[in-house]
Amino acid sequence: MGDIKSVKVVDRVRRRLIKAGVLTLAAARLGVPRTAAAESGSVKTMKGPSGESETRDAFGPLKRIEAGVLTIGYADVGPGDGPVAILLHGWPYDIHSYAGVVPLLTASGYRVVVPYLRGYGTTTFLSADTPRNGEQAAFALDVIALMDALAIRQATIAGFDWGARTANIVAAVWPERCKAMVSVSGYLIGNPAAASVPLPPNAELQWWYQYYFATERGRAGYDKYRREFAKLIWQIASPNWSFDDATFERSAASFDNPDHVAIVIHNYRWRLGLAPGEAKYIELEKRLEIAPPIGVPTITLEGDANGAPHSAASAYATKFSGHYEHRIVRTGIGHNLPQEAPRAFAEAVMDVTAA
Repeated sequence: MGDIKSVKVVDRVRRRLIKAGVLTLAAARLGVPRTAAAESGSVKTMKGPSGESETRDAFGPLKRIEAGVLTIGYADVGPGDGPVAILLHGWPYDIHSYAGVVPLLTASGYRVVVPYLRGYGTTTFLSADTPRNGEQAAFALDVIALMDALAIRQATIAGFDWGARTANIVAAVWPERCKAMVSVSGYLIGNPAAASVPLPPNAELQWWYQYYFATERGRAGYDKYRREFAKLIWQIASPNWSFDDATFERSAASFDNPDHVAIVIHNYRWRLGLAPGEAKYIELEKRLEIAPPIGVPTITLEGDANGAPHSAASAYATKFSGHYEHRIVRTGIGHNLPQEAPRAFAEAVMDVTAA
């Protein structure tokens, strides 16, 4: 990495995004893209109540495959021989954050894999005895297991929120599996010990839900009011995003997963040092404690109206030791950047893959 970081400010619709013909083709394909078959493993097509293959907007028929400790539900769209992009969602969102991104990438020849994280949608645990663990290492190993199951040697990995943190870990620890990375809000690898340091009161206020989840009242409240809670977070994190009820409900259905509450609560309690992780992840977590640098080509993105807690780009720019660029996406874009600004997100994926 050179001495000067390249910082670009981009509008929601950038001139260099995608040529007009590609955008037209992508729009025409929205809702009916090609679906790539899994290359290996035991793959199941998700069925709807009628027994017919259930479609999900831009994703086509969703699939499931055994990978690691999970049966992962995922979309696999685009040409099977195209460059692979794996898109990872966060909390409290789901794969539909990428409904507008997928057609743009597949129209440009990408194979796009969009998995439900553990605790969301159709992703389930293979064993009732497996701990419902939400620590950061578990999510990263889920991605590696999925790549192995689908015989994907290398991919551009992109995400936001929990998905960005997971992408960061894969890029830092397994750079041979990560061709390039797009990360909303920068470098997010965590350290519970560092997280124990108190912040000024106004900063602590932004993390109110973590403290709520630390209590049994919070666990019960989240279980009872999953949709109300998620909608509130959406509104706070993206104050200018005017999503409708149908858009929200499409994602909220994924929170009905039987492991959702357990995963969310453990995630936030683990971050605060209030819940232990699993012994099998100790060595990986030790590697993450030192905040390892990321050497793969990276573009970080930030919405100009992100209402969720986030650091300035200057706080994490030095964590990226390879080709690096930071882009601010304007016109009131909040925390759920890929859903609010799909064109800017898709362009970042294509640009960093070509870097």
